[in-house]
Amino acid sequence: MPVRLIPLLLALAWGLNWPAVKIMLSALPPFVLRGLGLSGGAALLLLLAAAQGKRVWPQRAAWPGILVGGALTVAAFNFCTAFAQLSTSTSRAAVLTFTTPMMAALLGWLFLGERPGRRGATALGLGAVGIAVLAWPVLRATAQGGPLRGLVLPLLAALAWALGTVAAKRWPPQGDRVVVTAWQLGLGAATGGVAALVTGEHLPPMWPAAVVAALVYHVVIATALAYVMWYRMLASASATAATLAVLAVPVVGVLGAMALVGDRPSASDWLGFALVLSGAALVALKLPGRRVPQAA
Repeated sequence: MPVRLIPLLLALAWGLNWPAVKIMLSALPPFVLRGLGLSGGAALLLLLAAAQGKRVWPQRAAWPGILVGGALTVAAFNFCTAFAQLSTSTSRAAVLTFTTPMMAALLGWLFLGERPGRRGATALGLGAVGIAVLAWPVLRATAQGGPLRGLVLPLLAALAWALGTVAAKRWPPQGDRVVVTAWQLGLGAATGGVAALVTGEHLPPMWPAAVVAALVYHVVIATALAYVMWYRMLASASATAATLAVLAVPVVGVLGAMALVGDRPSASDWLGFALVLSGAALVALKLPGRRVPQAA
């Protein structure tokens, strides 16, 4: 798959996942939701690897990457975003979570020696201003006594994703990409299952059709397929560029939330969308057009 297409596909897959998760949260408790979604994605990827004749048990050298990625990019990120959507609107949670590029840029500079360059700095600036415009209503509501967790949880999710991104660039996971991703998702699923047992969460007796459809989309497209695409892009781009390239995700998420869960952005939101998309376009156009070789 050409690398330059991955940002667009990820923006659609993960952007529409925000309203999908909101729909699922109307019937499923958060730990149960993440346990089901992540375990389903892991199972699909392991079946795919087995069908391709690959060894589904990771080699020993792959386990550090599996544990770090599973803990940060999968478990911490997914749990924080689920609870964030229970604490603030879907559109605000999506936008605040994508302060990730600024965090990844700082961490990449500190630990990987990556400098964004003039084009990357411009894209980063546009994205930062756009997210600041979009985040302002949340900050204002918090200052007036609104729930702080609606701000803190998305930012914690952003930090977890940024740390996982930098770790994956500093210590690339060894082994087949599909198998490694499957086991990272499995680690997140196991964490969700244990948390559900501890907190007493359980499956609902009734499953509305919209919840079932959202769960299928969440497992197949937004989890199994999207995580594989993410790691393919990460293998061929800097941590900063890879994270900046998916700045369009919150824009798609907000538009999807408007259509599917009734969110209504303001005029300032549209300004933020334009700034964020401009920054994402700068990075996406710079990504190499070559094909990424498959992992051995």
